[in-house]
Amino acid sequence: MLRTASALARSTHPGPTVAVTAITVILGVSVGLAPWQLIALGVAFLLGQASVGLSNDWIDAERDRAVGRTDKPIAAGQLSDTAARNAAVVSATAAIALTLPLGWAATVAHTVFIGSAWAYNLGMKSTSLSVVPYIVSFGLLPLIVTLSRSEPALASPWAILAGASLGVSAHFANVLPDLDDDRATGVRGLPHRFGPRSSGLVIAGALAAASVSIVVMPGQAPAYLYVGLALSLALAIFCAALIVRAEPSRLLFRIIILGAILNVVMLALSGTRLLA
Repeated sequence: MLRTASALARSTHPGPTVAVTAITVILGVSVGLAPWQLIALGVAFLLGQASVGLSNDWIDAERDRAVGRTDKPIAAGQLSDTAARNAAVVSATAAIALTLPLGWAATVAHTVFIGSAWAYNLGMKSTSLSVVPYIVSFGLLPLIVTLSRSEPALASPWAILAGASLGVSAHFANVLPDLDDDRATGVRGLPHRFGPRSSGLVIAGALAAASVSIVVMPGQAPAYLYVGLALSLALAIFCAALIVRAEPSRLLFRIIILGAILNVVMLALSGTRLLA
């Protein structure tokens, strides 16, 4: 029982699941959600993201076995395909149900968010449109947060653009380490077609675009956000320089993570500027 629970937890992709949930809650605090709204939103996102991770491992089980992914519980024989599938469906359903108290608009947006991520797992990851689900889901994230307010509001266009840009960087950064394994099992999404160096440059450009969207587009941004913009652009330039000179390395991924965290902090510090 405990072994199955542990395998299920690891199949939720806990790192990205917790990260996206934390970002959502932080943005919720910045737009003034009440404590109960933050809890509802946080649990709903935690379950929704868990369903995405579980569905990924369930759908990719045969590919993971083919390339010897012993870090994946299903491929390693620690969890059955059926258990992962059932847990994914239950988690997704519960995530949508828990969003209902936050209003119909937030629920519809969260449903599209989850559906987009599942579409990626169900086949879009192997097409030239592989980045689209990331653009849709990450672009919707600020909107779900602002629609969850007691007085629902649209997110500012710049916030949606910033979210979509972070989605582009997340997609390319997520795929970059697995390019060879993916090719061996027939997965050929947009990053695979671009190759490692071009994909790295896309990541750098997307992170820079997110920062510019957060600071420049709304106008009258606080001075500290311009400091964040300068740091973000410096990281993007350093990232691009590393890529031009050599193949992607661990240092590159650390810079990507740092750049993403910086953008999330800048979003959170935007507060009610997130509202349209």
